[in-house]
Amino acid sequence: MAPFNTAYRQTLLAGRLTLGLMTPLARPHGAMADPAIELQLARLADTLGFAALWTRDVPVMLPQGEATAVLDEPFVWLTALAAATQRIALGTAAAVLPLRHPLHVAKAALSLNRLSNDRFILGLGSGDREAEFAIFQQDIALRGDVFRERWNLVRSALSPDASDRAALHEATGGHDLMAPPAARIGMLVVGSARQSLQWTAAHADGWATYHRDEARQQGRIGLWQTALRERAGGEAKPFVQSLQLDLLDDADAPAEAIELGLRTGRHALVDYLDRMEDAGVAHVLLNLARSSPRPALDIVDELGREVLPRLQGHARTPPA
Repeated sequence: MAPFNTAYRQTLLAGRLTLGLMTPLARPHGAMADPAIELQLARLADTLGFAALWTRDVPVMLPQGEATAVLDEPFVWLTALAAATQRIALGTAAAVLPLRHPLHVAKAALSLNRLSNDRFILGLGSGDREAEFAIFQQDIALRGDVFRERWNLVRSALSPDASDRAALHEATGGHDLMAPPAARIGMLVVGSARQSLQWTAAHADGWATYHRDEARQQGRIGLWQTALRERAGGEAKPFVQSLQLDLLDDADAPAEAIELGLRTGRHALVDYLDRMEDAGVAHVLLNLARSSPRPALDIVDELGREVLPRLQGHARTPPA
């Protein structure tokens, strides 16, 4: 089997916990992100040594709770970030697979990986907004089945090995989409995607899920490791989690829970990340709180200069 690409290896197989950032980073309420600011932030994150930049797929501006996500098309957005950076990985967390043709997803992934010089990770989810499925004339009740079918076709299309592209060739009458990649493009299931952990362990290259309190998250990691032993021959596929982060000016401020994350100073953040690393988390995707009065530039700079160096001195053996 071909080795993984650079993005997957440096982000998810680093032998220690790595940090990524959800983009856009400076997100004004109800307005599009400023490309000039976001490219500046992406270059800073790249220079400081963050492992990855991620973005979400929100096809339609539908209100969700009190907020409405106003986002660019994810593959186009990541291509712009790729052109502004040199080392940092780029990923979708996640593209909504049941609302996209799998051949279009595969072609976009192959192109972005090639244009970024091997720096792309494809995270896929099943979607959860009923109104959005209605707009795209898709049945939300079938999204789990559709996800599995389309996943298999995308996986086949992204394979470097000709022997694995049978499903693609069946769909296309024997044609490839473009030159196959030299290395495997990592594919993550993001959220449950309406699949069992056993299915995800068998078919995905890793699982990305949301923040929970530490005891519950350790329980989920244990279930993931059990599923890997049962369905993946014990292969140490990475566990990824997001973290909504309100980083306070006071470095010594204790951590307190907020929805899907923490409000904290950097010292307590490092302690938390150390515990998550010990529990078996490979990568934490930081989602900067929009309610923070601090400029995103200051937060990214503090994380890069004060938090990353304390994590990069660590090394661990992936959990069995």
